[in-house]
Order: sequence, then C-alpha cells, then structure tokens
Amino acid sequence: MNFKYLLVLLSFSFFGQSCGSENYIPKPRTYPRVDYPTKSYQPFQENYCNFSFEQPVYTTIEQTNKFFEGKTDNPCWFDVVFGDLNGRIHCSYAPIDNKENTLLSLVNDSQNLVYKHTSKANAINEEPFSYPNNKAYGALFELKGSVASPYQFYVTDSLNHYVRGSLYFKTSPNPDSMRPVIKFVKEDLLHMIKTIQWKN
Repeated sequence: MNFKYLLVLLSFSFFGQSCGSENYIPKPRTYPRVDYPTKSYQPFQENYCNFSFEQPVYTTIEQTNKFFEGKTDNPCWFDVVFGDLNGRIHCSYAPIDNKENTLLSLVNDSQNLVYKHTSKANAINEEPFSYPNNKAYGALFELKGSVASPYQFYVTDSLNHYVRGSLYFKTSPNPDSMRPVIKFVKEDLLHMIKTIQWKN
C-alpha cells in the first residue's frame, strides 16, 4: 500500500516538472527600447514669427493655420515635431495689446487650458521661470499621471509677445513607459525657452 502511494506521488511530481514550472513565474514588465538622438540644436528663424529660438536638429517644424473648426488668429502657429519619438510641441503666438490680448487675459487662458486636465492629472506643478538676458518670463506646468499632455508652458517678454506651448505624444498615456522619453523632450523644451529671442 505504501509502495503504490509512493508511485502516485512520484508520477505527480514528474508530471509537474514536465509541464514546466517556469510558466508560473511572473515575468518582469518591460517597455520598448528607445534610441535617443545626440543632443544638438539649430536656429529656428521662420519669417512668419516675431521670434527665434534653438530647436533640436532631430525635429521638424510644421506650420499650421487650423484651430479646431476655424483658422488660427496669427500665422505664427506651428508644431515642433519629434518624429522618432512620436511627439510634438504645439506652439501658438499672440501679440500683447491693451484690448483683447492683454497679458493678464493670455495668462489666464493658458492656466485655464492647463487645469482642464484636472480630471486626468494626479497633480499639476507650476514652475515659474525668468531669463532677464533675453526677456523671457513665464511658467512651465508639469501634469502628472495618465494625461495626454505632460508639459505645457507660456513664455513672454511681458510687453509685446506671448507664446504658449503644449507637449503631446501620439500614444496611449502611460507614465511609467513614457517617463524617459518625456524627460528627454523636456530638456529640449527648456532649451527652446532659454534661447528665445524676440525680433522687435
């Protein structure tokens, strides 16, 4: 009786090993490999904009004249396209005046657009910046969580010019897998802001 019991145990043990116990070990989560280009910049000096800056050499510029169902208010609306990284920075320009486009109204509009993401964002951090040498003042907004736009910003000389930008990726929002890509593009975004030069 004991011998039969031993045979049954041995057969179950052999069967368990033959099925491959490694199938029950959870595999670590992995993400697609991304090959990052070497950081390098070139001038953005389009005649339809009243400013210039340094853009990454691995990006292209796409001018746009559409805004939802209508046309843009100014010809200086464009995207900085990160083709290999599947992302783009939407940029729009508005001249500051004392009528409709006051500095206060433009800043309020930017903040309202940022906080429309409150339902998806875990947190929104606002980082003011100031570069007096090239008269660039504004704020960078970091939106954390599963959001479509992880960074938005505005930059102005506070007198004549106002630029708003928002970073988007053409992929499903996944903070864990996108974190290295977002960090890489953030460095370029900050470089663009720091090197902006107003033409008049």
